[in-house]
Amino acid sequence: MKNKGNRVLVSGVWYTISSIAIRGVAIITTPIYTSMLSTSDYGTANTFNSWIEIFNIFTCLCVVYSIGRAKIDFKDKFDEYLSSLQGLSSTFAAVVLLLAFMFREQLSAWMKYEVPLIIVLFVYLVISPSVEYALQKYRYEYRYKENILISLIICIGTVAMSIILMLVFKDQRYIGKIIGSIITTFLLGLWFYIRILKSGKTFYKKEYWEYALKIGLPMIPHALALVVLAQVDRIMIRDICGEAEAGLYTFGYGFATLLSIFTNAIGQAWLPWFNEQLNEEKRENIRKNQKKLVILGCFLTIGFVCIAPEALIILSPNAKAYWVAKWVIPPVALGTLAQYFYTNYVNVELFYKKTPIIAVSSIAAAVVNYVLNYLAIPRFGYISAAYTTLISYLFLLLFHYITTRFVMKQKVYANSYMFVMMAISFVIGMILCSLYDVILLRYVVSVLILITFAIMRRHDIMYGIGIIKNKVKHMKQ
Repeated sequence: MKNKGNRVLVSGVWYTISSIAIRGVAIITTPIYTSMLSTSDYGTANTFNSWIEIFNIFTCLCVVYSIGRAKIDFKDKFDEYLSSLQGLSSTFAAVVLLLAFMFREQLSAWMKYEVPLIIVLFVYLVISPSVEYALQKYRYEYRYKENILISLIICIGTVAMSIILMLVFKDQRYIGKIIGSIITTFLLGLWFYIRILKSGKTFYKKEYWEYALKIGLPMIPHALALVVLAQVDRIMIRDICGEAEAGLYTFGYGFATLLSIFTNAIGQAWLPWFNEQLNEEKRENIRKNQKKLVILGCFLTIGFVCIAPEALIILSPNAKAYWVAKWVIPPVALGTLAQYFYTNYVNVELFYKKTPIIAVSSIAAAVVNYVLNYLAIPRFGYISAAYTTLISYLFLLLFHYITTRFVMKQKVYANSYMFVMMAISFVIGMILCSLYDVILLRYVVSVLILITFAIMRRHDIMYGIGIIKNKVKHMKQ
C-alpha cells in the first residue's frame, strides 16, 4: 500500500513537470506560428483542430471512458480488452470515413475546407484513438515514464513538422500547419494500433464491445456538452459585444485554464489508485488522501489567482491592451477548481457505470451556462461570462454530489470538507481579485495564506518531500 501510494505521488509529480514543459513549448512556439501565418490562416488551422475534437467524440464512441473500470473487470485480459476496444472504435470510424468520402463535396462546402483535408481528417480519426488507448494503458499500470515520453514526442514532433510543412506549403501555409499538427500523432497511432493488436490478439469480442458501448455511448452527449460549455461563451460575446471583447475574453480564459495543467496531472495520477481502492472498499483510505488533494488544489488555485496580473504582463509585454483580461482569470480559475472537485464524483459514477447520469448533468450545465450568458453578457459585459462559467461548474459539482450521494447512495469522500474548502477558496480568490491594483498588499495576503497552509499541512509536506528525495536518491543509484 505504501509503495503504491509512493508511485501515485511520484507519477503526479512527473505528470505535472511534463505538462508544464509541454505547455511551455506551446507558449514559446505560438509567436512562431503567428509570424508565419496570417490571422486568417491561423484561424483556419485552429478551427480544423476544433472539427477534429468534435468529430472524434462521435467516431471513437467515447469508449475510452470504459478503460478505467475495465482494468478491474478484465484484469487478467486487459490487453485483450484494449485490442477489442480499438477494433470497435476503428471499425465505426472507418464506416464514418466511407460516408465522408461519399459526401466529401457536401462536407467540403459545409466545413469550408478542401476535399483532401476532409479525407485527411477522417482518416486521422480512424487511427489516432490508439494513442489515447496506449496512454490510458500506461496510466493504469503506473508506467508514467512511457506516458510522458509519448506526450513529449507528440509535442516536439508537432512543432517541428508544423514549421517544416508551413515552409513547404508557402502559398497555403495553413495546410502545412494542419498536417503538421496531426502527422506525429497519426504515425504514433499506427505504431500503437499494430502494437495493441499484437498484444491483445482480439479485434472483435461481443462481450467487450457491449461492455464498452454501455459505458461510452451515454458519454457522447456529455463530451459534446463540455465542448459547448467551453466554447459558447466566447461565441456569444463575439455576437453581443464584438470581436475585440471576444479576443480579450479568449486571452484571459486561455491563461486561466493553464491551472488545469496541475489539476489534470493530479487527476491522472490519482484515478488508477482510486479505482483500486474503491474496488477493495477501502473508502477511508480514499477520504484521507483525497483531503490532501483538495487542499493542494485550493492552494494551487489561490496561488494562480494571486500572480495572474504579473504573469499576463510577462507573457504579453508588448500587448498592453490585453492586460485588462486579468479580470477574467479569478472566476475561471475558481471554475477550474470546481471542475477538479466534481471530477471526483464523476470517477465514482464511471466506476459504477452510471454514465447516463454524467450526460444529464453536463447537458444541464451547458443549458444553465447559455441562459446565464444570455441574461448577463448584454447587461454586464464580457467579464460576466467568466462568472457564468464559474456558476456552471459549481452547478456541475452540486449536481454530481447529489446524484452520487443521494441517488446512487454512495459515500466515498469527505463531502462537507470539499464544499467548505471550495467556499474558502472562493472568498480568498475574490479578495485577491479586489487587490489586483494593490500589488504589495495582495502579495502580503498571499504570503500569509501560504504560511498558514504550510503550518496546517506541515506533516503532509514533509512526508511528500521525503518520498521525492528517496525517489531521486534511488534514481541516482
